[in-house]
Amino acid sequence: MHFLIGFAIAVAVGLTGIGGGSFTVPALVLIAGLPASEAVGTAFVFAGAIRLVAAPFYMLRKHVHAQYLWLLLKGAVPGLLVGTFALRLLSKDAGSPGVIILLGMLLAASSAVTFAPRIQNPGFAKKNPRWLPWLAMPIGVESGFSSAGAGALGAVLLLNFSEITSAQVVGTDLIFGIVLAAIGSAFHLQFGSVSGSLLLELIIGGIPGVLVGCALARSVPAQRLKAAVAVVAMFAGLQLVWSGARSLAARHATLSRISAAGAVQMTGFGTALRRSTQREKASRWIRSRERPAGRSGRLSYQLYE
Repeated sequence: MHFLIGFAIAVAVGLTGIGGGSFTVPALVLIAGLPASEAVGTAFVFAGAIRLVAAPFYMLRKHVHAQYLWLLLKGAVPGLLVGTFALRLLSKDAGSPGVIILLGMLLAASSAVTFAPRIQNPGFAKKNPRWLPWLAMPIGVESGFSSAGAGALGAVLLLNFSEITSAQVVGTDLIFGIVLAAIGSAFHLQFGSVSGSLLLELIIGGIPGVLVGCALARSVPAQRLKAAVAVVAMFAGLQLVWSGARSLAARHATLSRISAAGAVQMTGFGTALRRSTQREKASRWIRSRERPAGRSGRLSYQLYE
Protein backbone atom coordinates (compact mmCIF):
# COMPACT_ATOMS: atom_id res chain seq x y z
CA MET A 1 0.00 0.00 0.00
CA HIS A 2 2.74 2.47 0.98
CA PHE A 3 4.68 1.62 -2.20
CA LEU A 4 1.68 2.76 -4.25
CA ILE A 5 1.35 5.98 -2.24
CA GLY A 6 5.01 6.79 -2.87
CA PHE A 7 4.68 5.97 -6.57
CA ALA A 8 1.57 8.12 -7.09
CA ILE A 9 3.01 11.13 -5.23
CA ALA A 10 6.31 10.88 -7.11
CA VAL A 11 4.55 10.75 -10.49
CA ALA A 12 2.74 13.99 -9.59
CA VAL A 13 6.02 15.62 -8.51
CA GLY A 14 7.79 14.48 -11.68
CA LEU A 15 4.98 15.83 -13.87
CA THR A 16 4.37 19.18 -12.16
CA GLY A 17 7.13 19.85 -9.63
CA ILE A 18 4.59 20.32 -6.81
CA GLY A 19 2.70 18.04 -4.46
CA GLY A 20 5.56 16.41 -2.50
CA GLY A 21 4.65 17.64 0.98
CA SER A 22 1.06 18.57 0.12
CA PHE A 23 0.24 14.94 -0.70
CA THR A 24 2.63 13.08 1.57
CA VAL A 25 1.68 14.63 4.93
CA PRO A 26 -2.10 14.03 4.60
CA ALA A 27 -1.46 10.49 3.33
CA LEU A 28 0.83 9.67 6.25
CA VAL A 29 -1.54 11.15 8.85
CA LEU A 30 -4.85 9.87 7.45
CA ILE A 31 -3.80 6.53 5.92
CA ALA A 32 -0.65 5.46 7.75
CA GLY A 33 -1.79 6.94 11.10
CA LEU A 34 1.48 8.76 11.89
CA PRO A 35 1.48 11.67 14.36
CA ALA A 36 1.79 15.13 12.80
CA SER A 37 5.47 15.79 13.58
CA GLU A 38 6.55 12.34 12.37
CA ALA A 39 4.51 12.71 9.17
CA VAL A 40 6.19 16.06 8.42
CA GLY A 41 9.67 14.66 9.11
CA THR A 42 9.09 11.59 6.93
CA ALA A 43 7.62 13.77 4.15
CA PHE A 44 10.69 16.04 4.27
CA VAL A 45 13.11 13.16 3.67
CA PHE A 46 10.89 11.57 1.00
CA ALA A 47 10.43 14.86 -0.90
CA GLY A 48 14.18 15.48 -0.86
CA ALA A 49 14.93 11.98 -2.14
CA ILE A 50 12.57 12.08 -5.12
CA ARG A 51 13.65 15.62 -6.06
CA LEU A 52 17.27 14.48 -6.08
CA VAL A 53 16.37 12.02 -8.83
CA ALA A 54 14.94 14.80 -11.02
CA ALA A 55 17.55 17.48 -10.21
CA PRO A 56 20.36 16.27 -12.55
CA PHE A 57 18.13 16.71 -15.62
CA TYR A 58 17.68 20.42 -14.87
CA MET A 59 21.26 21.02 -13.76
CA LEU A 60 22.73 19.49 -16.92
CA ARG A 61 20.47 21.71 -19.03
CA LYS A 62 21.60 24.75 -16.97
CA HIS A 63 18.04 25.53 -15.90
CA VAL A 64 19.09 26.79 -12.47
CA HIS A 65 19.51 30.50 -11.74
CA ALA A 66 22.27 30.53 -9.11
CA GLN A 67 21.82 34.14 -7.93
CA TYR A 68 18.09 33.87 -7.31
CA LEU A 69 18.56 30.46 -5.70
CA TRP A 70 21.03 31.95 -3.21
CA LEU A 71 18.74 34.90 -2.43
CA LEU A 72 15.77 32.59 -1.84
CA LEU A 73 17.82 30.39 0.50
CA LYS A 74 19.09 33.39 2.49
CA GLY A 75 15.52 34.11 3.57
CA ALA A 76 13.96 30.65 3.55
CA VAL A 77 16.53 28.78 5.66
CA PRO A 78 16.03 30.97 8.80
CA GLY A 79 12.28 30.68 8.24
CA LEU A 80 12.63 26.91 7.93
CA LEU A 81 14.32 26.75 11.34
CA VAL A 82 11.53 28.84 12.91
CA GLY A 83 8.82 26.60 11.40
CA THR A 84 10.60 23.38 12.39
CA PHE A 85 11.04 24.38 16.03
CA ALA A 86 7.47 25.72 16.17
CA LEU A 87 6.20 22.31 15.05
CA ARG A 88 8.49 20.66 17.60
CA LEU A 89 7.09 22.79 20.44
CA LEU A 90 3.45 22.35 19.41
CA SER A 91 3.78 18.59 18.83
CA LYS A 92 4.84 17.57 22.35
CA ASP A 93 1.37 16.05 22.46
CA ALA A 94 1.97 13.80 19.42
CA GLY A 95 -1.66 13.48 18.41
CA SER A 96 -2.61 17.10 19.04
CA PRO A 97 -5.72 17.88 16.97
CA GLY A 98 -4.78 21.56 16.94
CA VAL A 99 -1.50 20.82 15.14
CA ILE A 100 -3.31 18.60 12.60
CA ILE A 101 -5.87 21.35 11.92
CA LEU A 102 -3.11 23.94 11.44
CA LEU A 103 -1.21 21.58 9.14
CA GLY A 104 -4.30 21.01 7.03
CA MET A 105 -4.98 24.74 6.73
CA LEU A 106 -1.39 25.45 5.65
CA LEU A 107 -1.38 22.61 3.12
CA ALA A 108 -4.70 23.69 1.62
CA ALA A 109 -3.57 27.35 1.47
CA SER A 110 -0.24 26.52 -0.21
CA SER A 111 -2.05 24.43 -2.83
CA ALA A 112 -4.63 27.17 -3.43
CA VAL A 113 -1.83 29.55 -4.42
CA THR A 114 -1.79 27.75 -7.79
CA PHE A 115 -5.14 29.42 -8.60
CA ALA A 116 -4.17 32.89 -7.37
CA PRO A 117 -4.25 35.57 -10.09
CA ARG A 118 -0.78 36.49 -11.20
CA ILE A 119 0.56 39.93 -10.40
CA GLN A 120 3.23 40.12 -13.05
CA ASN A 121 6.26 42.28 -12.24
CA PRO A 122 9.08 40.47 -14.03
CA GLY A 123 11.66 43.16 -13.34
CA PHE A 124 11.12 43.25 -9.57
CA ALA A 125 13.78 40.69 -8.56
CA LYS A 126 16.39 42.20 -10.88
CA LYS A 127 15.82 45.75 -9.62
CA ASN A 128 15.21 44.84 -5.95
CA PRO A 129 17.20 41.67 -5.22
CA ARG A 130 17.47 42.52 -1.50
CA TRP A 131 13.72 41.91 -1.14
CA LEU A 132 13.80 38.30 -2.34
CA PRO A 133 15.09 36.87 0.99
CA TRP A 134 12.28 38.62 2.88
CA LEU A 135 9.67 37.29 0.46
CA ALA A 136 11.15 33.79 0.77
CA MET A 137 11.19 33.75 4.59
CA PRO A 138 7.44 32.93 4.99
CA ILE A 139 7.92 30.10 2.47
CA GLY A 140 10.62 28.68 4.75
CA VAL A 141 8.40 29.01 7.83
CA GLU A 142 5.54 27.12 6.18
CA SER A 143 7.90 24.52 4.75
CA GLY A 144 9.45 23.94 8.19
CA PHE A 145 6.04 23.53 9.81
CA SER A 146 4.31 21.44 7.14
CA SER A 147 7.06 20.22 4.72
CA ALA A 148 4.98 21.79 1.92
CA GLY A 149 5.10 25.10 0.10
CA ALA A 150 8.64 25.14 -1.27
CA GLY A 151 7.44 23.89 -4.66
CA ALA A 152 4.19 25.81 -5.16
CA LEU A 153 5.06 29.04 -3.34
CA GLY A 154 8.64 29.22 -4.61
CA ALA A 155 7.47 28.76 -8.20
CA VAL A 156 4.77 31.43 -7.85
CA LEU A 157 7.30 33.89 -6.40
CA LEU A 158 9.78 33.37 -9.25
CA LEU A 159 7.11 33.36 -11.98
CA ASN A 160 5.59 36.62 -10.82
CA PHE A 161 8.60 38.63 -9.72
CA SER A 162 11.53 37.51 -11.89
CA GLU A 163 12.46 37.67 -15.56
CA ILE A 164 13.76 34.07 -15.86
CA THR A 165 12.16 31.49 -18.15
CA SER A 166 9.65 28.87 -17.02
CA ALA A 167 12.26 26.12 -17.33
CA GLN A 168 14.63 28.09 -15.08
CA VAL A 169 11.80 28.66 -12.61
CA VAL A 170 11.18 24.91 -12.37
CA GLY A 171 14.89 24.06 -12.10
CA THR A 172 15.68 26.78 -9.55
CA ASP A 173 12.63 25.92 -7.50
CA LEU A 174 13.55 22.22 -7.60
CA ILE A 175 17.04 22.84 -6.15
CA PHE A 176 15.51 25.29 -3.66
CA GLY A 177 13.19 22.53 -2.44
CA ILE A 178 16.05 20.02 -2.24
CA VAL A 179 18.15 22.29 0.00
CA LEU A 180 15.20 23.01 2.32
CA ALA A 181 14.36 19.29 2.43
CA ALA A 182 17.96 18.38 3.28
CA ILE A 183 18.15 20.89 6.16
CA GLY A 184 14.69 20.02 7.46
CA SER A 185 15.44 16.30 7.21
CA ALA A 186 18.60 16.70 9.30
CA PHE A 187 16.64 18.31 12.13
CA HIS A 188 13.80 15.79 12.01
CA LEU A 189 16.24 12.88 11.96
CA GLN A 190 17.95 14.32 15.03
CA PHE A 191 14.58 14.78 16.75
CA GLY A 192 13.70 11.16 15.91
CA SER A 193 10.54 12.27 14.07
CA VAL A 194 11.07 10.13 10.94
CA SER A 195 9.49 6.70 10.37
CA GLY A 196 12.37 4.74 8.82
CA SER A 197 10.44 1.66 7.70
CA LEU A 198 7.65 3.69 6.12
CA LEU A 199 10.13 6.06 4.49
CA LEU A 200 11.92 3.13 2.84
CA GLU A 201 8.67 1.87 1.33
CA LEU A 202 7.79 5.35 0.04
CA ILE A 203 11.21 5.79 -1.58
CA ILE A 204 11.13 2.34 -3.21
CA GLY A 205 7.81 3.29 -4.84
CA GLY A 206 8.79 6.92 -5.40
CA ILE A 207 12.00 6.52 -7.43
CA PRO A 208 10.33 4.78 -10.40
CA GLY A 209 7.35 7.12 -9.98
CA VAL A 210 9.40 10.31 -10.39
CA LEU A 211 11.15 8.83 -13.44
CA VAL A 212 7.78 8.03 -15.02
CA GLY A 213 6.56 11.54 -14.21
CA CYS A 214 9.63 13.20 -15.75
CA ALA A 215 9.25 11.03 -18.87
CA LEU A 216 5.56 11.96 -19.27
CA ALA A 217 6.03 15.66 -18.47
CA ARG A 218 6.55 16.67 -22.11
CA SER A 219 3.44 14.93 -23.41
CA VAL A 220 0.96 16.00 -20.69
CA PRO A 221 -0.53 19.55 -20.56
CA ALA A 222 1.35 21.01 -17.60
CA GLN A 223 -1.11 23.73 -16.58
CA ARG A 224 -4.18 21.49 -16.47
CA LEU A 225 -2.30 18.77 -14.65
CA LYS A 226 -0.90 21.24 -12.12
CA ALA A 227 -4.42 22.53 -11.48
CA ALA A 228 -5.69 18.96 -10.95
CA VAL A 229 -2.84 18.17 -8.56
CA ALA A 230 -3.50 21.40 -6.64
CA VAL A 231 -7.22 20.56 -6.29
CA VAL A 232 -6.45 17.09 -4.92
CA ALA A 233 -3.86 18.56 -2.52
CA MET A 234 -6.38 21.16 -1.32
CA PHE A 235 -8.95 18.48 -0.57
CA ALA A 236 -6.29 16.44 1.22
CA GLY A 237 -5.47 19.46 3.41
CA LEU A 238 -9.15 20.09 4.12
CA GLN A 239 -9.54 16.42 5.03
CA LEU A 240 -6.80 16.93 7.61
CA VAL A 241 -8.69 19.92 9.00
CA TRP A 242 -11.88 17.82 9.23
CA SER A 243 -10.04 14.93 10.89
CA GLY A 244 -8.40 17.25 13.42
CA ALA A 245 -11.70 18.98 14.16
CA ARG A 246 -13.40 15.64 14.83
CA SER A 247 -10.57 14.58 17.14
CA LEU A 248 -10.78 17.91 18.95
CA ALA A 249 -14.56 17.55 19.40
CA ALA A 250 -14.13 13.98 20.67
CA ARG A 251 -11.45 15.11 23.12
CA HIS A 252 -13.67 17.90 24.44
CA ALA A 253 -16.56 15.46 24.84
CA THR A 254 -14.32 13.06 26.78
CA LEU A 255 -13.09 15.87 29.04
CA SER A 256 -16.69 16.97 29.63
CA ARG A 257 -17.68 13.43 30.66
CA ILE A 258 -14.69 13.19 33.00
CA SER A 259 -15.56 16.57 34.54
CA ALA A 260 -19.20 15.52 34.98
CA ALA A 261 -18.16 12.24 36.60
CA GLY A 262 -15.79 14.11 38.89
CA ALA A 263 -18.53 16.54 39.86
CA VAL A 264 -20.88 13.65 40.69
CA GLN A 265 -18.18 12.01 42.82
CA MET A 266 -17.48 15.26 44.64
CA THR A 267 -21.21 15.73 45.26
CA GLY A 268 -21.47 12.20 46.65
CA PHE A 269 -18.41 12.76 48.82
CA GLY A 270 -19.87 16.02 50.14
CA THR A 271 -23.19 14.33 50.96
CA ALA A 272 -21.44 11.48 52.77
CA LEU A 273 -19.30 13.97 54.69
CA ARG A 274 -22.37 15.94 55.79
CA ARG A 275 -24.15 12.78 56.90
CA SER A 276 -21.07 11.67 58.83
CA THR A 277 -20.88 15.07 60.50
CA GLN A 278 -24.57 14.93 61.41
CA ARG A 279 -24.19 11.43 62.90
CA GLU A 280 -21.19 12.58 64.93
CA LYS A 281 -23.14 15.55 66.30
CA ALA A 282 -26.10 13.32 67.17
CA SER A 283 -23.79 10.86 68.95
CA ARG A 284 -22.20 13.66 70.99
CA TRP A 285 -25.61 15.01 71.96
CA ILE A 286 -26.77 11.56 73.12
CA ARG A 287 -23.61 11.05 75.18
CA SER A 288 -23.99 14.48 76.77
CA ARG A 289 -27.58 13.63 77.80
CA GLU A 290 -26.61 10.27 79.25
CA ARG A 291 -23.84 11.52 81.58
CA PRO A 292 -26.01 13.53 84.12
CA ALA A 293 -28.46 10.64 84.37
CA GLY A 294 -25.61 8.33 85.25
CA ARG A 295 -24.34 10.59 88.05
CA SER A 296 -27.86 11.04 89.53
CA GLY A 297 -28.41 7.30 89.60
CA ARG A 298 -25.13 6.68 91.47
CA LEU A 299 -25.99 9.44 94.02
CA SER A 300 -29.43 7.94 94.77
CA TYR A 301 -27.87 4.52 95.27
CA GLN A 302 -25.38 5.89 97.82
CA LEU A 303 -28.14 7.66 99.86
CA TYR A 304 -30.18 4.49 99.98
CA GLU A 305 -27.16 2.63 101.30
